Amino acid sequence: MTGSRRGWKSRGPRARTMAKPQIDVLIAEAEIATRIETLADGLVGVLDDRWTIVQLMQGAGPFAADFMRALARRDIHPILDSLWLESYRDEKVSSGRVVVRADISRKLEGRPVLMLDDVYDSGRTIAFARAHLEAKGATEVKVCAFIRKPSALGLPIDYVGFDAPDRYLVGYGMDDAGRYRGLPFVGALD
Repeated sequence: MTGSRRGWKSRGPRARTMAKPQIDVLIAEAEIATRIETLADGLVGVLDDRWTIVQLMQGAGPFAADFMRALARRDIHPILDSLWLESYRDEKVSSGRVVVRADISRKLEGRPVLMLDDVYDSGRTIAFARAHLEAKGATEVKVCAFIRKPSALGLPIDYVGFDAPDRYLVGYGMDDAGRYRGLPFVGALD
């Protein structure tokens, strides 16, 4: 990871009316792009068009879009679907309860699945989603998390984009009460 830059600030019109928090840049946009290409390279020979990619919403959206484009550049075209789970609501700490807000839209029976998640920390959401997708008939469920926090070290996962410190992360799909998902980098807000 690159060194932190302090003081990222919006230059838009709302910047004058709303105080912006201090965000430390932990993973730059270019690093993200490079790592996604490396992940896609590593999955050539594993993934093919039989697979379904299931992005966990809402946080994994940018990761899934960039990853699907990386696979397409390698002539791999799996089906993309979404599963919207919620355990945080607008809080900074998980409620400990995972709720399905919107289910997948395509059948999984007889298909392998690669699940994409934004942050792997307690493992609770991924375990819930894996069981949910297996119950829908997936032949296997592999998991790729964009970010793994220290609390998840040692927990089972198939692929990881980055290891990150135990800080509150925003950007590249990760949010603070719905804000900052659109930042092109990963930052820490604490």
